[in-house]
Amino acid sequence: MPEAESKSSIQVIERMIRLLDALAQSPDAVSLKQLSQVTGLHPSTTHRILTALSGDRLIERVDQGNYRLGMRLLELGNLVRTRVSVREHALPFMRKLHVLTGEAVNLSVRRDDEIVYVERTSSGRSMMRVVHIVGARAPLHVTAVGKLFLAEDSPEDLARYCSRTQLPAFTRNSITDPGLLANALEAVRKNQYAFDNEEVELGVRCIGAGVHDDSGALIAGLSVSAPAERLQARWAEAVRETAEEISRAIGFEGSPG
Repeated sequence: MPEAESKSSIQVIERMIRLLDALAQSPDAVSLKQLSQVTGLHPSTTHRILTALSGDRLIERVDQGNYRLGMRLLELGNLVRTRVSVREHALPFMRKLHVLTGEAVNLSVRRDDEIVYVERTSSGRSMMRVVHIVGARAPLHVTAVGKLFLAEDSPEDLARYCSRTQLPAFTRNSITDPGLLANALEAVRKNQYAFDNEEVELGVRCIGAGVHDDSGALIAGLSVSAPAERLQARWAEAVRETAEEISRAIGFEGSPG
């Protein structure tokens, strides 16, 4: 009975939302009994749904059987905020940088051990066009923007990244040694911009700089990518300045780094 199954699935989703709303309304962890009372759900139903949500990290079970919202909601919320808010504010500045360089300008965010491209401006035959490449990914250690995010990590987090990923090579220029990567990140911290020197694809280079939110956190990266023979190192300052303009547009008032 497809119709009955569909109705049942919708009912489960509605109950999940009720439980998440109930948790959101409390600043402290909430007991199973309280959640059952607030939502009007049977304790066994409440427990079953909470267990499923906990498995997906949407909620967390804390001591003595109490529950609170999980970190995955924060991760998803930050990603949505970044993709929507930053993209909207960044596009005018990206177009300006594109006019200056004549090359593709990218906006990307970090997702675990990769960057995710969320916007790009590039040249069409007769006019600039916006190409949406939401979801395209690349490893942190071989990309300019990825290095910006790694430069923000603690030495312990960087070591864990190296251990987890084993720093795979994509071209002969890829950095595959943890010590060399650490040295490269020192230069990134000093300059406030980073390079991809044909590390993802031979013949393609990239310059990236960080975008910071109103709290000062690095939430995105702006980059210019071009054929290796056309990319000019002097663009680095323009990329950094444009990234700072985007940062100020979304409320950042300090100095990067």
